[in-house]
Amino acid sequence: MDLNTVEAVLRPRMRSELPPSASGDSFLAGGTWLFSEPQPALRRLVDLSALRWESLRRTETALHVAATCTFAELEAFEAPVDWIAAELITSCCHALLGSFKIRGVATVGGNLCLGLAAGPMVALATALDGTCVIWSTDGGDRLLDAVEFVAGPGQTALRPGELLREILLPAAAFRRRTAFRQGSLTTYGRSAALLIGSRDGVGFTLTITAATPHPVRIVFDGFPESAELEARIDVEVPAWYDDIHGAPDWRRNLTHLLAQEIRLELSAP
Repeated sequence: MDLNTVEAVLRPRMRSELPPSASGDSFLAGGTWLFSEPQPALRRLVDLSALRWESLRRTETALHVAATCTFAELEAFEAPVDWIAAELITSCCHALLGSFKIRGVATVGGNLCLGLAAGPMVALATALDGTCVIWSTDGGDRLLDAVEFVAGPGQTALRPGELLREILLPAAAFRRRTAFRQGSLTTYGRSAALLIGSRDGVGFTLTITAATPHPVRIVFDGFPESAELEARIDVEVPAWYDDIHGAPDWRRNLTHLLAQEIRLELSAP
């Protein structure tokens, strides 16, 4: 879609060329959502592609995922053999409501910054204990736990003049056993509930997204019994999401069903 209110497109090649924040600005990465509907408030686009960030970089301690990394690039990542949780990458990439052509352009950072309840990269980053590296156009940096990045539908923790630079996914999280479950009203519909469970030793963590306005991460010191899991979900989920993709009571029931499936899958020693 043509964005006929845009008056300028900036293409900074280094961080020092990032412009001060102004009303009507938007950072442009893949643009799959930005160009999908009218954006009457936009006056200037700041194209991040010219910064040429390395999409993926693996170190001994973490996988660095640039905000401009596409779904296709992330899915093609070849993980070390002991990173058994890397199978979540494929599951979450395929949870995006879009064709392979969309996955070739849509970016990890864009999916996070939209703040969608059903954003699969929100689920991935939260379940793998991700840390968001946030840049300010004035030169400052800050780190934020991925579970705190999305505050609600269309709302993120980004402040004016800030952009998401990368997501750090710790190597230790990739070595945990995990289980993935997703449910929707239709076969190829948007996620109504997307849950990821992980187990490391005796501990158990459940990440709930899509069924809630923002990601919810529930941590157990030991492995929970069925009733304990059910009770913790009802206590720690503040509200259930309500839109055309599912009513709140149905999303709650679906979440409980998928959570119990995950618990059973990971119950083996």
